[in-house]
Amino acid sequence: MTLSKIISPIIIFSGIAGFSACKTYTIPVDSFKQQFQGMDSGHLRPVTTQSPFGGRSNYLANPIDSIVCVDKNGHPAVLLNGPAIEIRFTYEDHKHTVFYFDRMTVDSVSVTGVTSRILGTRKTIPLNSIKKIEVQNGQKKYSYIQ
Repeated sequence: MTLSKIISPIIIFSGIAGFSACKTYTIPVDSFKQQFQGMDSGHLRPVTTQSPFGGRSNYLANPIDSIVCVDKNGHPAVLLNGPAIEIRFTYEDHKHTVFYFDRMTVDSVSVTGVTSRILGTRKTIPLNSIKKIEVQNGQKKYSYIQ
């Protein structure tokens, strides 16, 4: 089986999943900084996840169990962390970056995270450039395995 035959269904699946209805929450930037204070790469924990296709992955995840956020009506909400939780940072000129929440670390000047589970690509953005933070369950069928 060629790589293109493997990648094409994954891209199609990702596109369909991106159009599905997901409840989106916001995290005020100051609240985000408080929740992640001191949560750098030295505080990660080992986890094993299972993909929707049955494959397993081992990686280091941040230890945050729940995310304090706000719903669209301005009411406080708590979202449980998991491998399907995605966080979108909007910054400079309305550009944005999406990370998997559990694969993200924060230090005093930047946020670093994984943008693709398949490719394992990482990106770092300056913390002071963030204007808006949104978080949602991406409805991808990843789950933690004990």
